[in-house]
Amino acid sequence: MIKNSPFRYLIIYLPFILALLLKADSHVSYLIAWLGSFFIFFISFSGFLKAIPSDYPITQQLMRPIFFMQLIFAGYMSCTSIFYYLSILGYKYFDFVGGTFGFDASTFASVAQCQRYYVLGHAALVHGIFMAMKYPVKKLHVAYAPSVSNLLLGMSVICFPLGLLFAKIGSLSQFSVQFTGLSFVSGTVGLAFAIREKKKGNYYFALGLFLLNLLSSLSSGFKEPVIVCVLLLGVYLLPIFGKKIIPAFSLLLMFLFFVLPTFIGNFRKLAGSGVDIITARDESINAVLESGKEGLLDDNWAFLTDRLSEIKMFVQYADNTPYFTPYYQFEIVKNAIGMIVPRFFWPGKPNVENVVMERVYRAQVTSVNSQVSAKPAYIVDCYLSYGTIGIWIGLFLYGYSAQRIAQKADELFGGYFLGTSVIFAGLFQIYWRGNCLEFMLNNVFWSYVTMYIIFRVLRARNVIELAN
Repeated sequence: MIKNSPFRYLIIYLPFILALLLKADSHVSYLIAWLGSFFIFFISFSGFLKAIPSDYPITQQLMRPIFFMQLIFAGYMSCTSIFYYLSILGYKYFDFVGGTFGFDASTFASVAQCQRYYVLGHAALVHGIFMAMKYPVKKLHVAYAPSVSNLLLGMSVICFPLGLLFAKIGSLSQFSVQFTGLSFVSGTVGLAFAIREKKKGNYYFALGLFLLNLLSSLSSGFKEPVIVCVLLLGVYLLPIFGKKIIPAFSLLLMFLFFVLPTFIGNFRKLAGSGVDIITARDESINAVLESGKEGLLDDNWAFLTDRLSEIKMFVQYADNTPYFTPYYQFEIVKNAIGMIVPRFFWPGKPNVENVVMERVYRAQVTSVNSQVSAKPAYIVDCYLSYGTIGIWIGLFLYGYSAQRIAQKADELFGGYFLGTSVIFAGLFQIYWRGNCLEFMLNNVFWSYVTMYIIFRVLRARNVIELAN
């Protein structure tokens, strides 16, 4: 039986191995590596290597790392590069517009190499999740609440001002992101449960919170919060309305991907020139309405090829390291551990952004005078540390740690719904997209601390009780 073989996980590394063996043909190697991520999705979702947890139907456990986190993180990391690849081949959407000057065989070899790293990282991520995945989780505690929507909306209302307050207090600013994220997730889940419980008051209140979050996301200057808002709502409504909502939310997400590049581009331009946020938001909406189909298509293609995927930046790092800049080995890890220490205990703590940007400048990805951040993604930091083996270790630990934390949340908070779908999703959102190692480790550490603080508060309020 494949499920009892200690070598079964080698199957998810087959795309990487095959792409590596065929690296002499860059185009074939790239396509095998790119398609390999879809193979890994299929293998991991099918239960072929390890059975999918059977304690809930699939639609009611989508927030577990093997589903939502893998789709968002690996999908963004591994699958979005196809647009950049098509662009350097000379395509715009499905139309050939001619080859792009400056791209030769070495360019395609570098892109193929980075795509192989992506599929290796994806395989290691899933391997780590599977190695840690043990369901059903033994519940150490149970959650008690007469109305789940009341509990979740109460958490949302309490956590939001706490997030704003902590942001203004330097020694407590570590907790701002965690409480703000938890407020958003608990409010969105609260909306789903208000619908399920048929509580009109809670429904209208939760809907208002969701719309406020959506407006706030539109004013953030980033596309991801808006898309995540809608995507999360769809995931939480799926168990209530079933698969019939999938077409509607799929169309809505496609619409957002189509119009957001124009909206966000105009918003950033106006906000950067000193225009207030409300005016910038309204003017950007007008820009979308006035752009027309061709303008939206041009903006969207520029977004798909240059900003949605980070492979272009990865190529720059890989071309520099280790040929001109040696591997960092444990230097980045040491920096990341040091950044966990609050500035209150370390007044001379260096600015995290400045520390990270040093390796950006060293790799000549951007110049000191540039306004572009260009922080390396998590997989890039793994590569910069130890190359291929660094990617395997780093992404394995990424998946393993996420799965262990999700299971710990289930243990503490009485199961999946409050544990994984609220606490884990609210506090550990950084796992969805990743970040450079300094930000990742700092965020995960303090999110873990926050999880235990919330557990102690709910335990003291008798919302959480010891299991029999």
